[in-house]
Amino acid sequence: MTPTTNIVLSGLGGQGVLTASGILAQAAIIAGFDVKTSEVHGMSQRGGSVRSDVRFGPNLTRTSPMVPEGGADYIVLLEDDQLPTVAHALSPEGIVVARAHIDGIALPNPRSRNVAILGALSRHLDNRITAAHFAQAIARVLPAKLHEANLSAFSLGREHANFAQSHTP
Repeated sequence: MTPTTNIVLSGLGGQGVLTASGILAQAAIIAGFDVKTSEVHGMSQRGGSVRSDVRFGPNLTRTSPMVPEGGADYIVLLEDDQLPTVAHALSPEGIVVARAHIDGIALPNPRSRNVAILGALSRHLDNRITAAHFAQAIARVLPAKLHEANLSAFSLGREHANFAQSHTP
């Protein structure tokens, strides 16, 4: 049986944390997993910290939607300076996927940076959620007029992410 995958997305209000978590959750559903999500966005409308947890696996019936402390397989940072606010969630073997990993990528629309970071994350999830699952999720979650730019951003993030830069809590 495949274990649960735990992902914490973090950033600032207006960066698309909740949109990115919605796309990720939808991609996991399309891939056939049970999914639980949770979000914390108290002052997000004023540029404050936003956190969203996405958990997926074969059967999450008795699973909390919140990623337990030290249980995140991945932390996705839409704003790199948010690492201190979520570092406690990262497991010892966990991976941080950060905005810095896609710096320098020429995005068709700067507002699609959140989806480009999902593209970078997707390289780590290929054995569970494919790029095709993400493409379907983008089409389901976003309005049609945003599909092309976001599919392009996803592909750019997936193909050109620079994981030579590392982040450690």
